[in-house]
Amino acid sequence: MKIINKLLAGIVLAALCHIPSLNAQEVQGFVHQQSEENGYMWPTDNQVLRKLDKWQDQKFGVLFHWGLYSVPGIVESWSLCSEDEEWIPRKKNISYDDYKKWYFGLKDSFNPVNFNPKQWADVMDDAGMKYMVFTTKHHDGFCMYDTKYTDFSIAKGPFKNNPKKDVLKYVLDAFRDKGFMIGEYFSKPDWHTEWFWNPYFATPNRHINYKKERHPDWWKNYQTFTQNQLNELTTNYGPVDILWLDGGWITGYDFNLDSVLVDVRKRHPGLIAVDRTIKGKNENYQTPERGIPSTQLNYPWESCIPLGNDWGWIANAPFKSAQYVINSLIEITAKGGNLLLGVGPTPDGIIEAEVAKRLHQVGQWLNKNGEAIYSTRNAAIYHEGNVWFTANKNKKTIYALYALPENEKLPQIIEWSGNIPTGNMTLLQTGKSVKYSVKGDRVKVTLPKGINNEPLAFRFNIKK
Repeated sequence: MKIINKLLAGIVLAALCHIPSLNAQEVQGFVHQQSEENGYMWPTDNQVLRKLDKWQDQKFGVLFHWGLYSVPGIVESWSLCSEDEEWIPRKKNISYDDYKKWYFGLKDSFNPVNFNPKQWADVMDDAGMKYMVFTTKHHDGFCMYDTKYTDFSIAKGPFKNNPKKDVLKYVLDAFRDKGFMIGEYFSKPDWHTEWFWNPYFATPNRHINYKKERHPDWWKNYQTFTQNQLNELTTNYGPVDILWLDGGWITGYDFNLDSVLVDVRKRHPGLIAVDRTIKGKNENYQTPERGIPSTQLNYPWESCIPLGNDWGWIANAPFKSAQYVINSLIEITAKGGNLLLGVGPTPDGIIEAEVAKRLHQVGQWLNKNGEAIYSTRNAAIYHEGNVWFTANKNKKTIYALYALPENEKLPQIIEWSGNIPTGNMTLLQTGKSVKYSVKGDRVKVTLPKGINNEPLAFRFNIKK
């Protein structure tokens, strides 16, 4: 009953503010585009290169957005931003200042008493995911860990007496127990601290609301505040593999990220830095958002795509199907990337059943076909129609993956040009050999009867 009451309270809050949740999901328009392809700079630190290689083996991860916005189930943070955009919804007859007070006041309602990080880790492990990124702080400045630099934190509100109040510790520990690579998301902009949005001025947009040259002391305080929080996150919470920095209108250069990373990598050798869209040495992999690059890329990258239409929890969200996720993972892998799937835990602190159900289906497919995904690299010929190709690291073994379009039946024959097989070809779904023929450079594979109607993966060696 407590869970139901909390969910109802969130729905009521959203209704009171006339926040059209479905529309917010459908029209959310700000995304981080991929950095310029010619802007990628390979790391020179061999430990970072080794960590990147390991990360590229993982292929499939989860990004958790969980914070104040989860209480009413609204777009994460952005409704605080005073920009006239369709995808930033707010009640029309409430002043902006009153809205900010309401939003920041959600700290007094966030009490996830059923918080269960082990359940999160179980669901994502069952899905076949291998790494995770947790949102420690989004743009609204609300900290999902017990920071000593602000009281605007999950550990200082109604949840403060819970033994798991420092939620970051318990989330990361649960995923380490499953062998996941560990990532921490951190927003460089912070709309709650006075050193970013100073109360002396209005807040007209997402940027700082003052001139740095006129208020160098404020800007210095912001830099110190940000550096201190990054130091906390990389000192108090065990081994970290990825530092995922969001909010590209503020760069790492704005708070001396170079020197921060030198110190952080003393504690976490080889740490992967992701200063999103800020091309250069601190964007160790690129992060196209809500989409997939048009071509294969030969450097590290990751598509971040939410399972719903939004990143955080939304009531009755229209989730993408398991087959959509599988087909996306196939295409992304063949193009040389990783898939980071966005999941929003409920306000009460669990992964809802519909999410777990869909991810279980993805995991079932990966249990049979994961060999064609994990630890693979780019194939020279990587795509034709619905067929995508990946390669074993030895480059001798090729995998052909058929991304079955949704609501379609498998054809009797799958064919492609190039990647000419030699010897046996195995259908990973069954572990058995399949018949194929070659004419010129054209390959035709005859599918056996009675197989599951789902995306397929074939393993074979190619002629040199």
